[in-house]
Amino acid sequence: MNSNFKKNIIFQKYEVTRIKRENKNHYKSKVIWFTGLSGSGKSTISNILEKILFKNNINTYVLDGDNIRSGLCSDLTFCAVDRDENIRRISEVAKLMLDAGIMVLVSVISPYKKQRLMASNILGKNNFLEVFVDTPLNICEKRDSKGLYKKSRCNEISDFTGVDSLYEAPETPDIHLDGTISIKENIKKLIKKLYENNVIFFSTYS
Repeated sequence: MNSNFKKNIIFQKYEVTRIKRENKNHYKSKVIWFTGLSGSGKSTISNILEKILFKNNINTYVLDGDNIRSGLCSDLTFCAVDRDENIRRISEVAKLMLDAGIMVLVSVISPYKKQRLMASNILGKNNFLEVFVDTPLNICEKRDSKGLYKKSRCNEISDFTGVDSLYEAPETPDIHLDGTISIKENIKKLIKKLYENNVIFFSTYS
């Protein structure tokens, strides 16, 4: 978009604001961004977390990497440039949901540090919680629930993260989960950390 078009775009402000929505909901909206290798457990953990939040009357939505690529980002490949655009689009959608007062769970590999920094900048650092599901490649590959590692090793697909495409692990994530331990233990830790960060109002779940 060139500068001439930008001059004709004027951001419209509405009277029902994010603050008013949050006050009505009795909690603050936040983006919880799960990053990790394919098979690390991101989708499983975000699914369980959403069910817990939903049970506690928190409006939620999960933006899952594969689901987004089946629609909004179906025109993108897995080259570096398209991967950046994929994360940009997801971040902008999450930003709209944030304004709507929704607790947004993003489950996407987001392999590069610059991508996660971009997401944080788009959303605002105070709105962004980075959760690293740290699972070693050999364990992810052993799980291989989608059969993608096998396809990558057989050269049926290319640019697959962890095999022929780099994954840059977060150095200082807001929350670090050990993908080698049980899902239940990780959920307990996640709930505790979210409570300590004043994201949720309960510290235990059943």
